Amino acid sequence: MANFPVINLEKLNGEERAATMEIINDACENWGFFEIVNHGISPEFMDTVEKLTKEHYKKCMEQKFKELVASKALETEINDMDWESTFHLRHLPISNMAEIPDLDDEYRKVMKEFASKLETLAEELLDLLCENLGLEKGYLKKAFYGSKGPNFGTKVSNYPPCPKPDLIKGLRAHTDAGGLILLFQDDRVSGLQLLKDGQWVDVPPMRHSIVINIGDQLEVITNGKYKSVMHRVIAQTDGNRMSLASFYNPGSDAVIYPAPALLGKDAQVYPKFIFDDYMKLYAGLKFQAKEPRFEAMKALEESVKLGPIATA
Repeated sequence: MANFPVINLEKLNGEERAATMEIINDACENWGFFEIVNHGISPEFMDTVEKLTKEHYKKCMEQKFKELVASKALETEINDMDWESTFHLRHLPISNMAEIPDLDDEYRKVMKEFASKLETLAEELLDLLCENLGLEKGYLKKAFYGSKGPNFGTKVSNYPPCPKPDLIKGLRAHTDAGGLILLFQDDRVSGLQLLKDGQWVDVPPMRHSIVINIGDQLEVITNGKYKSVMHRVIAQTDGNRMSLASFYNPGSDAVIYPAPALLGKDAQVYPKFIFDDYMKLYAGLKFQAKEPRFEAMKALEESVKLGPIATA
């Protein structure tokens, strides 16, 4: 099997731009994931984010997690929960940072700056995808926009050591519902895997990298040219794995549909729907295959008739 795609974004500025763009395109088509280095966020700043995130877990969340799992006897396989400790930060359209208890001022300030840097990076990456797809610059950002701009938030997770990882997953297998996901993961403790060609493949931990993956909405907009991919987190017996997954998603009222320029003579395969309707469906079906979700949205589209899509 080919090596997991790692992309040096600095090479976009020189003679290797065309080759680098091709690697990105191949990753989007055949992996649904890729890892980027030299992405413009300084290693020193990422070290600060990691340090404060791990300190916050130790200070505010570790004991709560221990009390929670103490009530769950790991004697048989558990399929209705994950071995993870999490909280969610919302950045756009309106931040909830001030409402999250136990965040100290320094951590709030750093996470606000981190979110701003990731938002910029996400929009730069979307434009690279536009270029590869032959879409006009800004098309994907506009498609995500809705009436209040995109939804953008971060799931802050820790995956503590698990005494019986054969009985529970760190995070059960799923595809991501949204648009583009940017993951800053622990470089010392592994666990993230993706499904490729029927096999689970490790996503390699790499210092100061950011892992990118395609969400369901980009699969719809590209009419299946780029695909979201099942992935999971394996619980580990040693080490506490940090994960900051930031989701650059469509606005709640954004209407999602295949880009007309990508249809040409090809039939429209994917449905047209309002993003919030998809999220309501996804909430109950996250850990199931995505195809029935798309079929359900297609049935909804036919019942409410959001309007035809003109082909290019």
